[in-house]
Amino acid sequence: MPLFPTISDAISSFKIDSISEERKETLQPLIGYIQEKVNMDKPVRINFICTHNSRRSHLSQIWMQAMASYFGLKNVTCYSGGTESTALFPMVAETLRKTGFQIDKITEGDNPVYSIKFTDNEHPVIGFSKRLDCDFNPKSEFAAIMTCSQADEGCPFVPGAEKRIPITFEDPKAFDGTPQQAEKYEERCTQVATEMFYVLSQIKK
Repeated sequence: MPLFPTISDAISSFKIDSISEERKETLQPLIGYIQEKVNMDKPVRINFICTHNSRRSHLSQIWMQAMASYFGLKNVTCYSGGTESTALFPMVAETLRKTGFQIDKITEGDNPVYSIKFTDNEHPVIGFSKRLDCDFNPKSEFAAIMTCSQADEGCPFVPGAEKRIPITFEDPKAFDGTPQQAEKYEERCTQVATEMFYVLSQIKK
């Protein structure tokens, strides 16, 4: 399924060789999990988890869903959750919009709901902050990907997860309200996207 042109252009600029061997080892369990499901022709459900479900878990969910479409992996569904719920941080939506995602705010309020599209004919990702055990998320047969060290340490057990895989990212929140904010969010967005691209590029159909 062709992605929006700006997103495709961004993907073609990703540098796989920027991923260290050590980091590739960190990503390997996720590659293995997806490959096993693909081999058995079973659904691949991935729930990306961080503390507030506001930044890193959303970036991971959205990019992984877009990459699944890019690579033509039809059985992949991505989710996200937190150990608590807050709101999707607006700078995340803004950074994704700059990369070419079509983002519409469906509701207002303290925890707005966003529609996030990467291609014309596929269902958008519905982005909002929620607890990892929210009814919006799967109850069983999924991999829990811990995207922040705080959630990784504070949530040693994820109910229903077949596999729990720590793949942590530095939090761009540290730069909120500083002159480097936009740059640091773009940097984290590119890192997440490049790594999700790498993971799915390793899957043999």
